[in-house]
Amino acid sequence: MPRLSRVESQARTRELLIATAKDLFLRDGYHATSLEKVAEAAGFSKGAVYSNFRNKDELCLVVLDDIHAEHIKAVGEAVSGRPFDDAVALFSEWAERMIGDEGWTVLEVEFGLQARRDPALRAELAVRDRAVRDAITALARTFDTSAHPAPLPPEDMATVLLSLGIGLAIQRVIDPGVPIGTLTDTLRSLLGRPRSE
Repeated sequence: MPRLSRVESQARTRELLIATAKDLFLRDGYHATSLEKVAEAAGFSKGAVYSNFRNKDELCLVVLDDIHAEHIKAVGEAVSGRPFDDAVALFSEWAERMIGDEGWTVLEVEFGLQARRDPALRAELAVRDRAVRDAITALARTFDTSAHPAPLPPEDMATVLLSLGIGLAIQRVIDPGVPIGTLTDTLRSLLGRPRSE
């Protein structure tokens, strides 16, 4: 097996640090996961972490980017190009599995609270929230609304759906029995589509 170049080795180290941090952040939360723990679990020195990330906040932002990209891709692949009812059913299956996932939800809340006294970090999170809303907006635009005009522009629908999803996620961490149907019913309502019987 040929030796990795320096650039390939650095990229591999970075990928391994991100994957390890993701596992630890999702398992233990933001505050309980130190850079030392990430380095040790990945099999590197703390210096390897600092040569790739300025601090834990930057590492967590990269982890959140990875998580968001995974979920946007999964939802996009599930719903794109499908008839509305099929798309909503597949979205509902994804939502049932993921909205209220304790590790993901707690990480998002914990890190959001971390940003409350740090304007630069808050701005970084705002950029990421905007990107998620933009992805939801793009998906909403794929549905044919000519027969059922939506009462809100797609950008506003995205904000409503993301906000409802966040709220439901927090509620489902507390009580996993909270039904996810509220989200899909709201989607149907916003797109002027009656609930399937």
